[in-house]
Amino acid sequence: MNNEFILIATLVVLYSVVLLWYKLFGRTGLFCWIVLATISANIEVLILVDAFGVEQTLGNVMFATTFMVTDILSETEGKPVAKKAVHVGILTSITFILVSQVWLLYTPSANDWAFPSIRAIFSNTPRLMLVSLGVYAIVQRFDVFLYNKVWAWTHNLCNDKKKYLWLRNNASTLLSQLLNTVLFTLGAFWGTYPLHTLFSIMGSSYIIFIVTSVSDTPFVYAARRISYTIKNNY
Repeated sequence: MNNEFILIATLVVLYSVVLLWYKLFGRTGLFCWIVLATISANIEVLILVDAFGVEQTLGNVMFATTFMVTDILSETEGKPVAKKAVHVGILTSITFILVSQVWLLYTPSANDWAFPSIRAIFSNTPRLMLVSLGVYAIVQRFDVFLYNKVWAWTHNLCNDKKKYLWLRNNASTLLSQLLNTVLFTLGAFWGTYPLHTLFSIMGSSYIIFIVTSVSDTPFVYAARRISYTIKNNY
């Protein structure tokens, strides 16, 4: 089974599972997904794969689901709830980094077999950790801010709050992912690679984010329909 097929299947399955969690547990399910996605993306970002002619990290797809979740919460629950989800993600990331670093302070037993692998995975440089955390906090808050700004603009334009969901979803996520790509690449790799390599990393990463961002649009529409059912049941 090739990487391209697995990535496409993963994208569809993860977006579908987000909808399932929302349908089953409402906003609580989406908050839980933010926690799961934040921890998973912190691990997956360490794995590099080749797919569609581009070297990429597995964290891209899982990270994209966090933007989908905050867009769904902005659309169905309002800006304050979406901001709370962002704060949950930030606190989860800080806690996970601290906990995983404490693991490395232990002296393993003579019968331990897992510690060398754990140390290899979680002994990231402080620079990568701080950049990842800082960029996450900035771009997620920017995404919620921009989503609601575009929404206010389209509402004034046509006096209909339901219209142009596709526009606020894609405009906020695509610009936020562009900001994420530039900030993370410069913060993590400035001084490590020459400038032309940094631009190459930015270009290939953003192409992937364009695909993941545009692909989540029908799922956000489906989430809005699910929200009507949830609210009618209360």
